Amino acid sequence: QVQLVESGGGLVQAGGSLRLSCAASGSIFSSNTMGWYRQAPGKQRELVATIGSAGRTNYPDSMKGRFTISRDNAKNTVYLEMNGLKPEDTAVYYCGYRAGWGSTFSSWGQGTQVTVSS
Repeated sequence: QVQLVESGGGLVQAGGSLRLSCAASGSIFSSNTMGWYRQAPGKQRELVATIGSAGRTNYPDSMKGRFTISRDNAKNTVYLEMNGLKPEDTAVYYCGYRAGWGSTFSSWGQGTQVTVSS
């Protein structure tokens, strides 16, 4: 079992930046993928970015350019740097984890709210 705790969400004006963090603990496989999804009110959860334990990253085309995912394996922590935020980025951001490589996660954090005001 892997536990995930997110932090860093909040209220920011359009054009601003935020950095989300997600710390993992528990039975963590050395080869794993961590990443972020988001869910806006009334919308489906969508993939933001993933990163493997070796540093391989994956971004959907819609997320490329303003979002950067990174990780610190020594701390079992993944980060999401978000720049040039827009009101449409308002959502609950969820951290996820899985063993091996992929974007279907087996463990989830509780989510952190990001609100971008216009």
